[in-house]
Amino acid sequence: MENYIVSARKYRPSTFNSVVGQSALTATLKNAIHTHKLAHAYLFCGPRGVGKTTCARIFAKTINCLSPTETGEACNACESCVAFNEQRSYNIHEMDAASNNSVDEIRQLVDMVRIPPQIGSYSVYIIDEVHMLSTAAFNAFLKTLEEPPRHAIFILATTEKHKIIPTILSRCQIYDFNRIGIEDTIAHLAYVARTEGINAEPEALNVIALKADGGMRDALSIFDQVVSFSGGNVTYNQVIDNLNVLDYDYYFRLTDYLLNQGVTDSLLLLNDVLSNGFDGNHFVTGLSSHFRDLLVAKVPSTLTLLEVGASIRQRYQEQAQRCPTPFLYRAMKICNDCDLNYRASKNKRLLLELTLIQVAQSLSDDDALGGGRRPKKILKPVFGTPEVAQQQVSAPIAAPQTVQQPVVQSAPAMPIQQPHANAQIQQTAPASSDPVKTPLVNRTSMRVSIKSTGGKDAQNGTIHNSTAANASQSTQPLTDRSFTEQELSYCWQEYISQLPKEHIALSKQMSLMKPALQNNNEFEITVDNEIAAKSFNPIANHLQNYLRSRLQNVHIKMNIRISEAAVNTMPVSRTEKYQAMMQKNEALEHLKSEFGLELY
Repeated sequence: MENYIVSARKYRPSTFNSVVGQSALTATLKNAIHTHKLAHAYLFCGPRGVGKTTCARIFAKTINCLSPTETGEACNACESCVAFNEQRSYNIHEMDAASNNSVDEIRQLVDMVRIPPQIGSYSVYIIDEVHMLSTAAFNAFLKTLEEPPRHAIFILATTEKHKIIPTILSRCQIYDFNRIGIEDTIAHLAYVARTEGINAEPEALNVIALKADGGMRDALSIFDQVVSFSGGNVTYNQVIDNLNVLDYDYYFRLTDYLLNQGVTDSLLLLNDVLSNGFDGNHFVTGLSSHFRDLLVAKVPSTLTLLEVGASIRQRYQEQAQRCPTPFLYRAMKICNDCDLNYRASKNKRLLLELTLIQVAQSLSDDDALGGGRRPKKILKPVFGTPEVAQQQVSAPIAAPQTVQQPVVQSAPAMPIQQPHANAQIQQTAPASSDPVKTPLVNRTSMRVSIKSTGGKDAQNGTIHNSTAANASQSTQPLTDRSFTEQELSYCWQEYISQLPKEHIALSKQMSLMKPALQNNNEFEITVDNEIAAKSFNPIANHLQNYLRSRLQNVHIKMNIRISEAAVNTMPVSRTEKYQAMMQKNEALEHLKSEFGLELY
C-alpha cells in the first residue's frame, strides 16, 4: 500500500513561480536575489496557510543554489538544491518558537550562528511562530539579530505581528502576506483536481474556496475531505452536505418569499434551516451577505465584486432585477442589527423571526419604494382660540407700531422679526366678553428671531416683518379697546410660545410670571432682581407692540417691579436662639418660670 501524502504537502510550491496569490512578494524576493541585495533579517507575517514558511524555504534554497536560472529560480540540480529537496541540508535550520521559546534555546541558536555553511554561501535560520518567544528570549536575540555574521540570514514567520516587540520589528524587513483570493484558490484546486484525475464542478470548488477563507492549506485539506466523501466525483450538493454549509438555494428562496411578503413561508424555511443544525447567527450573516450580493449584481460594473460561480452569478443577476434598491438597503440594515444583537438576545429564535418579519414588511413602506416620500402630516393647533377670535378671522390685524418706551435703561432695544402668519386665528385679539383659555407653551414651535444688528433700528426697537402679509398689515390703525387680565395672560403666553430657541431661558422665566393688570392700560410684572429686569430690554418694545396689536390698545404699557428680598436673620447667641424658640412656642417661657431655669 502506497504512502498517502495529503495535497497540502504533495502540492506545496517548490519555486517562486508556483506560489499562489503572492506575486508581489515573490517578485520582490527574486529581484533581491538577482541584485545580491539581501538583508540579514526578514519578517514574514500574515494569516495561516498563505505561504509564509513555504516562501522562506524557497528563498533559503534559492540563495544557496550554485547555478540559479535566468528567471531567478533554483536549479534543483546542484548539490545544495538536491540536499535541500532531500531534507538533509545543513545550511537551512528551522526552529519552532512555539515549543522552543525560552532563553536557553535562543542561546543555543546564537552559538550555532557562528558556524559557517558547508555548501553554499549562507546559513538560513527560519524561526516559525516567532511571536511565541518570551520577552527574555527576545531580548537575548536582539544583539545577534542586529549584527549577525555575514553568512547568517534570519527569516522570522508569524501570524500575529502585533505581539512582536518593536525592537525586533525595527531590525527586520517586513513582508505582509495577503489572503489568497477566491479565483486563485479555485484555479489551484482545479489544477490539483486535473492532476489527480478527479472530476470537480466549478460551483463545488467555489464553496471550498469560500470555506477556506483565503488559506490555501485549509482549501487543500477541505478538498481532500470532500474527495474522500464523494469518491473522486466532487459535486456541489456533495460539498454542501459534507461541509454542512447553507446552500445558496435557501437564500434565493427566502428572498422570493420576502419579496412576496410571505411571512409564513419565511418562518417555515427558517425552521427548516434551524432543524438541520445550522447556527442562527451564521444564517443571518449569510442572509445579509446575500442581500449585499444582490445589490452588487444590480449594476454590471460591480459584478466583479461577486465571488461566485457562473451559474450562481446568473441567478443573482435575475433575482437582483426583481429587488428594489431601497428594499435591499433596508434589508441589509435590519439583518446587520440582528447580527449585532444576536449574542445578547435571550430568545434568539424570536429575534430571527422578527428580523424576517421586518424585512417582509419593509417592502410595503412608502419610503422603501417611493424614494423616501411619506404622507403629509396634519398638525393640530397647539392651544385653543376664543370664539370671538374665530369670528374675526377675516378681519385684518394691525401690525405693531414703532414705539420707543424702554422699561429698564441699561441696554439698547433689539430689532425683532415678526413671526410668520401661519394662522390668522393666532393674530386676532380675543373678545373681552368670552372666557379665554391659557395657551400651552410649545417649545418646539418657536418662530421669532431676535437678533442684534447694532444699527438705528436696534436702538428704536423697530419691528421687521418677515412676510409681505405682515408688511401690509402695518398700515392698520390701533384702537383703545379695553381688555381683561385673562386676555392679557392669554396673549402673554402666546408671545412666549413664539420666542426663538436661543431665548429659551427668557421664555422659561416669562412662563413663571403672571402679568397683573393695574388699570385699563398698564400692567405689572414682578422679577427677583435687576439682572432679570435687564433681560427684558431686548424684547421690551416688541413685547409691548405685540400686546398692543393683539389686544387692539395703543396705550398698553408694561411696568417691571423688582421684589424686595426678605431679610432672614439667623439667631446667633443663646439668648437670640431662646427668643426665637419662644416665639414659636409660648409654653417655653412657662416652663422656664416653673423650674426656675436660667440662660448661661
